[in-house]
Amino acid sequence: MGSNGFEVKRLSGAVGAKILGVDLAAEPGDNVTATIRQIWLEHGVIFFRDQDLPPAKFLAFAKRFGTVVEYPFIKGIEGFPEIIPVVKLEHETKNFGGIWHSDTAYLERPPMATMLIAREVPPYGGDTLFANTYLAYETLSAGMKRMLDGMIAVNHSAKADVTRTREDRLRDGAKMEAKKEYISEHPVVRTHPETGRKALYINIGHTVRFKDMSEEESAPILAYLFQHQARPEFTCRFSWRVGSLAFWDNRCVLHNPVNDYHGFRRVMHRVTLAGDTPR
Repeated sequence: MGSNGFEVKRLSGAVGAKILGVDLAAEPGDNVTATIRQIWLEHGVIFFRDQDLPPAKFLAFAKRFGTVVEYPFIKGIEGFPEIIPVVKLEHETKNFGGIWHSDTAYLERPPMATMLIAREVPPYGGDTLFANTYLAYETLSAGMKRMLDGMIAVNHSAKADVTRTREDRLRDGAKMEAKKEYISEHPVVRTHPETGRKALYINIGHTVRFKDMSEEESAPILAYLFQHQARPEFTCRFSWRVGSLAFWDNRCVLHNPVNDYHGFRRVMHRVTLAGDTPR
């Protein structure tokens, strides 16, 4: 039990914690916000249950942690352009972002963080997996670390289209920007600007090759690293209920929504917080 009267329970040994006993709609003060941020930085992703957060309150809570930015590819919900609907309908078989990734890593300044709140959930399935990329880096061999330190990864939105990690998929509601292609170059090993820890900053959804190497040359190393990032001991799994909220750090955490609820509807609302240029 923390000094602010709420309880923190870890989801796994690697990543993730639930925060119990806090009502986010009550507009937590600066002290509570600061404590939540420290817990978030420590665990990479934090979860809250049974939160009554209509769009205005959801947005207000997000703004306590950073600048909310509009997703560049798909329109927000009515009256709240910063809140993006993440929806899989009953007749659909593909879900949004159904592969390990960090949100929009193909942008020059990828988002610092993402918040996702559940509005409608299926009767079973639809969990989300999270992976700690600090651990992915720290458990590499000394030789692999020496090779990767200083290397640059090329990330491309065209791969995001193929891997379905761009939520728009040029559906109804997509902005004109959805048809653009985005390419970014980021360090393979990223230093977190707040914690100072190093993380393996690549992902199978967006990373296509290493700078100054071909895709064919890069492929064997990337294949190993993608598999390594998702080792079970680096992960946690979160089961959603209506009113559940997840808040994850895109600088050191990957996520993967599990697509195992065909025939049922799942509706989430998402906001992203502005980040910096990875270094």
